[in-house]
Amino acid sequence: MSDRPRLLPLLSTPRHGSRDAMTCLYRCGNACDHPVPNTSDNEYFGDMVNAEVSRRGLVRAGAVGALVLGFGGAAGAVAGTGAAAAAPGSAPVVPEATAFSAGGRGVGNGALTFKPIPPNTLDTFVVPNGYDHAVVIRWGDPVLPGAPAFNLHRQTAAAQAKQFGYNNDYVGVLPLDKGGKRALLVVNHEYTNEDLMFPGFTSQDALTVEQVKVAMAAHGMSVVEIERVAGTGQWRAVASGRRPYNRRVDALSSNFELTGPVAGTDFVKTAADPKGRTVVGTLNNCAGGVTPWGTVLSGEENFNQYFVGGDAAPEADKPRLARYGISTTARYPSGSRKWDRAADRFDLAKHPNEANRHGWIVEIDPYDPESRPRKHTAMGRFKHEGANVIVAKSGHVVAYMGDDERFDYLYKFVSDKKFMKGNSWVARKHNLTLLESGTLYVAKLDQTSADEIDGSGKLPSDGAFNGKGRWIKLVSGNRSYVDGMTAAEVLTFTRFAGDKVGATKMDRPEDVEPSLHTGKVYVALTNNTNRGVGSNPKADEANPRNANRHGQILELVEDRGDNTSDAFTWSLPIVCGDPADPATYFSGYDKTKVSPISCPDNVAFDATGNLWISTDGNALGSNDGLFATATEGPERGHLKQFLTVPFGAETCGPFITGDNRSLFVAVQHPGEITGATVENPASTWPDGDYAKPGVVVTWRLDGGPVGS
Repeated sequence: MSDRPRLLPLLSTPRHGSRDAMTCLYRCGNACDHPVPNTSDNEYFGDMVNAEVSRRGLVRAGAVGALVLGFGGAAGAVAGTGAAAAAPGSAPVVPEATAFSAGGRGVGNGALTFKPIPPNTLDTFVVPNGYDHAVVIRWGDPVLPGAPAFNLHRQTAAAQAKQFGYNNDYVGVLPLDKGGKRALLVVNHEYTNEDLMFPGFTSQDALTVEQVKVAMAAHGMSVVEIERVAGTGQWRAVASGRRPYNRRVDALSSNFELTGPVAGTDFVKTAADPKGRTVVGTLNNCAGGVTPWGTVLSGEENFNQYFVGGDAAPEADKPRLARYGISTTARYPSGSRKWDRAADRFDLAKHPNEANRHGWIVEIDPYDPESRPRKHTAMGRFKHEGANVIVAKSGHVVAYMGDDERFDYLYKFVSDKKFMKGNSWVARKHNLTLLESGTLYVAKLDQTSADEIDGSGKLPSDGAFNGKGRWIKLVSGNRSYVDGMTAAEVLTFTRFAGDKVGATKMDRPEDVEPSLHTGKVYVALTNNTNRGVGSNPKADEANPRNANRHGQILELVEDRGDNTSDAFTWSLPIVCGDPADPATYFSGYDKTKVSPISCPDNVAFDATGNLWISTDGNALGSNDGLFATATEGPERGHLKQFLTVPFGAETCGPFITGDNRSLFVAVQHPGEITGATVENPASTWPDGDYAKPGVVVTWRLDGGPVGS
């Protein structure tokens, strides 16, 4: 008998917003059913209340240097310097990132002219009139040349390691030529759902070891060469030829290099890796970002659910494990995948340090298929949603990151070294080291109307949710700024460091991305139904609703427009939900003209600076989707729904190419509804048989810029 809780027959029994119980089980190991990991009593906003800051008084970011938005701009990369140049003899020098967006005809004027689509629960992919869409690649499609045809009933780990993985999340697109005809699609595979992968599934215990290895191989990342279709905004996977860049990395056998101050320390040494420098596998890869030097960053998020045996871990390790959501009272906690059956490194009773080797930012070089992906310990360890990079005026690289957990924190990393311009191998070799050393900060937010926040979401009398804040330095290089913790401890157990310095507890900070047009930073705060419930922290101005089901968007403006600054101002331009609900806010825009939105998850920008927001777990009862709004001018707050994904799915990505002609999203977990199986699917997207996660591209039929 399995001790993994089974699901009821096809009943939609949503929990935690409208996320279904099946998604809670597989996505995060029933995290919301376990105690909140952050039990610290750190000061919440403390005594930082300063003079009131009106919305008109917020510091406005200046121009972001001479940065130019390139093909990868929609994912947060800074262009104008060339995308990437591979090592001599391994891969060709690639085109400059600006090649696709140098004021060409594909770039619009910023006006969002599409007619918003209505909310719906259809089992299909819906786009506005005048647009079309196509699946680029789906679960099981070949990635490596020679990959076998997908066979649902005879799937093997060896086959899956050559095929497109499961539950695609982050999407990045990097150019391969100056003409905009070829590119590399880089995709995360966050998690697997064995109910919907294996015919006849009954329990985790009933899976064969080979099937467990199939699931491990379906995690990780894929790099796939794609080509533009007949000069349109459509793209497709290249299906023949050498495809030398195509690549799979997974949780089964791929090796990753640890960099930075924690590499080689006792915290990450294991029997299999006594030097503490090489990790097998990457887990629960969620969002990410494209760097200015043409690599992709990927965030390891809910890694805790993959480990067992926390009850038998050393007593000294248990508080640290518990702070990261790992059970220390049961060998197999609710939601356990029991991967120890296939690899005992997941058994903390035997290998207590293995958990410390996950929860990092991963960097992969799509242009060098022989390179080893790296886990950057200088950027801190927590449940990373992702990381997005901007080059500050000083030339230092700044990465923004969120810890996707109830009541956890917002972070940024500033590199020690400066970004080197140019498309040469020397420049790229230098830039590939930028994330290996630097300074890590955590955010503390002040509020201007604290005495007016009652948890209802009512707008304060000054007309805005806003305030000041500061970045608290945690560690710089090998020097700790947290009392009682070494630098290695701060970086390995970063959540404890945030607790100690009194960082602000947020409502699940997920994707964090700076705008390359203004330098302002946008944070998706998805939801927090525990806010103000029981003994949990009550609402505050940055998280203004108790039992927050719908989430909000945070806008952060660094002082003097300097992304390396240690001070900022902040506001909430969007408080999500039904516009008819008085507890919602859309920058003061007429709410009768605004699309309803719930549970923002990922954010991106198009080439003209519009903000695009994808959702996860729509608590308003309709399918998840993708929305867009201007961030400046009279249309600020005029949120419009652009697309919806099929029934039971989440909208991931998104990525808009720098020429604004193609919009990519990942359709994750279609049909993930309680009681669904391969034989009895809740969704048959995209092929009409059983549900398959996949990446979709959308384009305008007249060839014009998407959205405009």
